[in-house]
Amino acid sequence: MKKSIYALAFGAFGIINTEFGVIGILPTIAKVFNISVDTAGWLLGGFALTVAFSSPIITAITTKINRKLLLCLVLGMFIVSNLLSAFSPNFTILMIARIIPAIFHPLFWNISLAIAFKENGSKGVSTVMAGLSIATVLGVPLTTYAAEFFNNWQASFFLSSVISLIAFLSLLFLVPSIPGNSEKATKSQFHVLKDAQLWLNLISTVLTLAAMFSSYSYLAAYLEKITKMNGTEISIMLLLFGIAGIFGNWITGIALGKKLIQTSRLFYVLLISVQLLAYYFGDFFIPMVIILSFWGLIHTGGFLVPNLRTTQSVPKDTLEFVNSLLTSCYNIGISLGAFLGGFIIAQYGIHFVVWMSIGLLAITLGISFITFTKKEKINSQVNQKNIEETEVACV
Repeated sequence: MKKSIYALAFGAFGIINTEFGVIGILPTIAKVFNISVDTAGWLLGGFALTVAFSSPIITAITTKINRKLLLCLVLGMFIVSNLLSAFSPNFTILMIARIIPAIFHPLFWNISLAIAFKENGSKGVSTVMAGLSIATVLGVPLTTYAAEFFNNWQASFFLSSVISLIAFLSLLFLVPSIPGNSEKATKSQFHVLKDAQLWLNLISTVLTLAAMFSSYSYLAAYLEKITKMNGTEISIMLLLFGIAGIFGNWITGIALGKKLIQTSRLFYVLLISVQLLAYYFGDFFIPMVIILSFWGLIHTGGFLVPNLRTTQSVPKDTLEFVNSLLTSCYNIGISLGAFLGGFIIAQYGIHFVVWMSIGLLAITLGISFITFTKKEKINSQVNQKNIEETEVACV
């Protein structure tokens, strides 16, 4: 595999580490700036909401710009953002420092996945996605530990800035210059919006991510308030959660490759079950350690399930456009989840936050049983065949 693919994977690790790394220090930030935990949660929710709205717009207006230039621009913005976050004198400045790079965030995914597929097919895409998976499971404990080790919340942002800098240099030296796409090629992808199955999958994607992050966004606070863990113990638990998630990502990927629909439904059932256990046994240290291990093992499957279910149901010529829609839906879900979780905490307390996740997962599980008629599926297959024949004719 080309070195550029690994550079893109590390870039994915860098930007996702910045997005999610703040989760582990939300309780600390809330204390430092004298705000509630649910308000601090907007550092994650606001970031995700910005990404969701900017994705289709920023993608459309940068179509003709060199792709390598855009990738480096994104990482450069993340370096500056983390430094500005570390020196923020108040919560407002910290929030602004998070919002600015979020505008450019979608560009990385739309471009990197397209490059990875062109260079190395599905293997290249899975490698870039591995950077996301590892960041979501290891980025949080790394930044949390940095803040705890130096006894300074700014340390987590300094670490994220260093990681983004290394990713920037990797892209600069390992990724070749890639011209932008033509406007005509971009417009030709819009026909996929007529596919009802795509819209159902996108709705399911939003609900899946909202369910995951309505509880995961406040996991550190949950462990502090309910399980009575200190900062060091929380860091270790988040690391355990992350390590389990790496194995879970690998296992889920294999299972989805064999039985997509069945594995998707099993994911929802298992995530519901493990959060029920966290609710009833959250007060007990040892049981919670075991529960967190299984929670982490299951959690990362939520990134693969919506992606594979959606991309495997659309024509290949629309993948870049569909990726931009998925980016929006992922981040709408993350933002919605952080908001709903914060609402439950404000109204009922941190212990009840898992019930929001459980309810959303149950709804999404029900949606997975909704299918279209055979006639609609046949028409979709005919359209796909016509597209492929047209592509061959053009070549």
